[in-house]
Amino acid sequence: MTYDTEAGLHLPAPDMELAQREARLRELGLGDMPDAQFDAFATQLAQAAGAPYAMVNFITGHQFFAGLHTPGAPAGPSGEANNAPEVSRIMSRDHGYCPDVLNRRKALVLPDVYAYPRFASNEVVDLIGIRTYAGAPLIDERTDTVLGTVCFVGTDPRGKETGRDTLQLIKESRDELMRLIYQRTGGGPR
Repeated sequence: MTYDTEAGLHLPAPDMELAQREARLRELGLGDMPDAQFDAFATQLAQAAGAPYAMVNFITGHQFFAGLHTPGAPAGPSGEANNAPEVSRIMSRDHGYCPDVLNRRKALVLPDVYAYPRFASNEVVDLIGIRTYAGAPLIDERTDTVLGTVCFVGTDPRGKETGRDTLQLIKESRDELMRLIYQRTGGGPR
């Protein structure tokens, strides 16, 4: 995303791969449908990261979380209601940090989004209380197209010393997810 200093807003960068991404997602049978296997993957990632939210995100004209883990259990172990904000499977491309990962084509780790003014002003900070983010692009080796992202977000800041471990975790998760996608679709590298 770019920043418009006059308007004080982040503006999405033009998506030069949109048509190619949409075509490749169709070829692979992926896109705007929830997927139980991707939900399980997101849950596994959230647990490994110690984060309340994790997503497998395919990005076209919007973001679609084909895999989603939220802390949406109706009640905790003590029987108290869970007050965590709900997250829809569909999100505007103007929200969140995954569109930045898509454009930069490399992983992004924000141990505390408040430490980065460019990212602290994103609407998701207030919508679900995001304080940490880690995401990596899902790059199709056959077409060199970024299909989307895998990410997790947390509501508590993490120390900068966790950055290297977080980066390793999100990159390993990206690689594991791409292997899963290729196993399911047979659409892997030539």
